Amino acid sequence: MRHRQSAATNAAASHAPDREALRKAGARDEGAAASDETRAAARALLCGAARASAARLLAIAVSGVVSAGAAIALPAVLGRTLDLVLDGSPHAGTWLVLCAALIAVDLLCDTSSALLTGTVTARSAAWMRRRALRHVLAAGPRGAARFTPGDLVTRLTGNVAEAAAAPATVAAAAPALVLPLGGLVALLLIDPWTAVAFLAGAPVLVLLLRAFTRDTSTAVARYQRVQGEIATRLVEALGGARTVAAAGTQERERSRVLAPLPELGLRGRQVWQVYGTAVARGAVLLPLLETTVLAVGGLRLAAGELSVGELLAVVRYAALAAGIGGVVGQLAALVRGRAAARRIADVRTTPAMAYGKRKPPADGPGRLEFRQVTVVREGRPVLRDVDLVVPGGATLAVVGRSGAGKTVLAELAGRLADPDGGTVLLDGIPLPQLERPALRREVGYAFERPALFGATVGEALAFGPYEPARAEVAQAARAAGADPFIRRLPDGYATPLRGAPLSGGEAQRLGLARAFAHAGRLLVLDDATSSLDSVTERQVVRALLHDVRPGTRLVIAHRASSAARADLVAWLDAGRIRAVGPHAALWALPEYRAVFATEPGEGHRGRGGHGGGDDPRGRAR
Repeated sequence: MRHRQSAATNAAASHAPDREALRKAGARDEGAAASDETRAAARALLCGAARASAARLLAIAVSGVVSAGAAIALPAVLGRTLDLVLDGSPHAGTWLVLCAALIAVDLLCDTSSALLTGTVTARSAAWMRRRALRHVLAAGPRGAARFTPGDLVTRLTGNVAEAAAAPATVAAAAPALVLPLGGLVALLLIDPWTAVAFLAGAPVLVLLLRAFTRDTSTAVARYQRVQGEIATRLVEALGGARTVAAAGTQERERSRVLAPLPELGLRGRQVWQVYGTAVARGAVLLPLLETTVLAVGGLRLAAGELSVGELLAVVRYAALAAGIGGVVGQLAALVRGRAAARRIADVRTTPAMAYGKRKPPADGPGRLEFRQVTVVREGRPVLRDVDLVVPGGATLAVVGRSGAGKTVLAELAGRLADPDGGTVLLDGIPLPQLERPALRREVGYAFERPALFGATVGEALAFGPYEPARAEVAQAARAAGADPFIRRLPDGYATPLRGAPLSGGEAQRLGLARAFAHAGRLLVLDDATSSLDSVTERQVVRALLHDVRPGTRLVIAHRASSAARADLVAWLDAGRIRAVGPHAALWALPEYRAVFATEPGEGHRGRGGHGGGDDPRGRAR
């Protein structure tokens, strides 16, 4: 039975993270885990999981107490039965039946407790994962960026599994303590001298448990951190599998991914060394205590102070009292669960975006305004005091050199991130005051490398804040130039997404089609046509003007051709707005032309047009 057995028991190397950066990230991780905020969040997480399964946890505790009660009563009943048998009493049979009943109750309670423990652990894991994942998504891209993908996956899988065991462990802790304490009380009642003999070694046992808890907590936290580091490197390698294969650096990448294994082994050995040391010390101490109690009991039997049955009870109660050493296993599980809960809570300490209750005006044209907007990333200002107005219904292209802050500006436009200073408004309403569903319906995005979700191509295009009709999805696909190649797929729009061989340009067109299908009053295109050839890009832009719901467009542009098609161009330079105006007017500035000089073949397009009769200084119609 459980209470009796417990006493014995990336891409290529060029994209690889810098070792020093990983070390610092690990230090930050450990510091965050030790912070008061994280500790409080971890306690709240475990308490929330416990409340979600309160009835089952109560059943585990009750079952454990009943099992402990039966186990405590059994030695006394056995001793009494032995004395009756030795005396030839006719009542011995009744006491034998009572012994069998106590054993049956003990077994039944142990079985039900094991079943309930498994159920509670599974429910707690699901509860923690749902809330942690919801919080990560609610925090937005900037919040999730605090953690590498591999580390985040480790926290939401392996760490959750360890933390989920904590509520059931705590529920079983009280009965686990009742058993040895009950055995000690029984020793006192049967013969105080045997209890005194046992208590002589109790202080050493307490010190052993205290040292075990302290040392295990530190070792487990470090072990879990290294696990996250390996997962991070593995995700990077899988994400860059083609680059690794093309570079022929498989062995080098394998070595990089597995480089933390020696430290993982060291941390793992530390955990088991602490556990093994505690078990070994207990294995020496506990038998010594039991032997001492047996020796004292034998002397008391020889003196006529104890009967044979009472000596049997004393020996069994000494074994129960020594079972406090079995708490080592439960302490180990609890320490692992608490350390894992801190890593999960560290994710939940990232503030989630708060939304208001206002709705944008029904007849709003989609006027976008940035007022004194400042953004700081890693201590460096990315945007500085940006003042910019995009008139409703206009198309504004944002241009600038790499690192100028274009993508950050695009994130702010639809509140994928909040500025550190200043305000962003849509039709006169600050974005944080808008309710979430309304904001997501009215602001759409198309990205350079779109992530496609859904079982089929059609579902991927319909993915969004609402599901458009099939006809609307097909119309959006035609506008994005995606309909012809979709229809060439084996099952057309019903083709499984994983089985659809997509080039970079085709994936971009699907991302554009998805954005067009959900177009609201503001559409943000973050370099969303970079993988399209000039002809396809021109077709998509024309469709955007004529076949997609009219509205405001914010286009992050790296090509002069894209800027030339916009009504206005905002020129970002080192995080500041340097100029705003039509592309043709800005083209007269040598510094402005130099922005596009790094784009092969783009410099001449700003002056020489885009082919097909487009105005070289205006918009393509």
